Amino acid sequence: MTKHVSKFLVIAGLSVLALLAIALMPLYASAQRLPESRAEINLTFAPLVREASPAVVNVFTERTVTSRVSPMEQLLYGNIPPQQRKQSSLGSGVIVGSDGVIVTNNHVIEGADTFRVVLSDRREYPAELVLADERTDLAVLKIDTEGAVLPTLPYADTRAVQVGDLVLAIGNPFGVGQTVTSGIISATARTDVGISDYAFFLQTDAAVNPGNSGGALVNAKGELVGVNTAIFSRSGGSNGIGFAIPAEMVKRVVDAAINEGTFVRPWLGLAAQTVSYDIAKAQGLERPVGVMVTEVYAKGPADDAGLRRGDLITAIDGREVFDEKGLKFLAAIRNPGEAARLTVLRGGRPQTIAVTVEPPPGATEADIVLMEGRNAFSGARVVELSPRLAEENGLDPFQKGSGIYIYSVARRSIARNFFRPGDIIRSVNGVSTKTVKELQSAVKQDSNSWDVEIERNGRTVRGTVRL
Repeated sequence: MTKHVSKFLVIAGLSVLALLAIALMPLYASAQRLPESRAEINLTFAPLVREASPAVVNVFTERTVTSRVSPMEQLLYGNIPPQQRKQSSLGSGVIVGSDGVIVTNNHVIEGADTFRVVLSDRREYPAELVLADERTDLAVLKIDTEGAVLPTLPYADTRAVQVGDLVLAIGNPFGVGQTVTSGIISATARTDVGISDYAFFLQTDAAVNPGNSGGALVNAKGELVGVNTAIFSRSGGSNGIGFAIPAEMVKRVVDAAINEGTFVRPWLGLAAQTVSYDIAKAQGLERPVGVMVTEVYAKGPADDAGLRRGDLITAIDGREVFDEKGLKFLAAIRNPGEAARLTVLRGGRPQTIAVTVEPPPGATEADIVLMEGRNAFSGARVVELSPRLAEENGLDPFQKGSGIYIYSVARRSIARNFFRPGDIIRSVNGVSTKTVKELQSAVKQDSNSWDVEIERNGRTVRGTVRL
């Protein structure tokens, strides 16, 4: 299904006349005349579609859903066991590896137990999930082709994409079968969309519908420009505003899935804010440009490169940035250890600073510990707060102070009565808890009550918990 943006969604296709009009645009723009030959009248996308469409697949998923039995049904019909049923969904995908590597949207496969891929020639394969990344909304599947070589779409250089470029959207809308629509690139570098925190979307007016998610946005060369992900619509009909994840991020995630099995997000080690008109005026600028550095993480990549608070970053590798999301995206498409060249205004003077992007430091989800024993935290899975954990979970890596992050809480556990996922434990019995070992030591005391200080939703909460 095409992913919802806020409460909006959905789309419709273009007519044959509209397709013809788009195909003839270069002729009208250059000569302002009617077509003068049958060859000009018969301009068509068919050769491009024949080349690109075999690399676009249908993705079908299934998951087992357990239906709860209501108290009234229990009263009327006795002890009824929970009922299980299969729930299906569909989407699209793109073959990016001839040996059966397929990329789609994470929201297409999220929560599913089994995956099935149907090629354009109707061959079907069971698929294995290699990687799913919620924050980029991308997932990588792998099918066993038994030696068969599949058609693929090469990645486009999306740095060269311009507003007005002709594109085709290929996918499986509403499950009706493979469908092609056409349009242009309406905008690039859309960051304020609210789909993911690594937002840097290509916007298109090519019609995209539920079921198109994970499908291909293809340029006139038959290259993959992006993976269709979401649309805006107030009425349920097409408003001509669709969004695709650029191919450079798609390639980064696919390469990580194949080579490392996990996607590590490098960071610059800084926080920044968008430059407003007032800030630009105070800086002596003619107009708002770039982002202003507000924090630099000590001994992080930006600190090592010599960046300071107050620096204005206007571009990365020659590409303009307008907000922190765009900054994060342009850093994340690089592999850890690679250098990004930042164009910086310092004291009104431009300079170029090379920053080597690295994974954020500290504990990861692999370091999560389950609290056990007879204490208030029993059943909570906890981990030490760190920039890396914050980045992996969409938290602020510059949170002040230290503490223990409650990653999850088991149902029917003691901790369920007192704590919630996302709570940060600052201290127990007046002792600061900076490590999991310190927390475990604090709760081992022979006691039935603990004085606890936690941070919840940005607010500090103090109290005594008792068993």
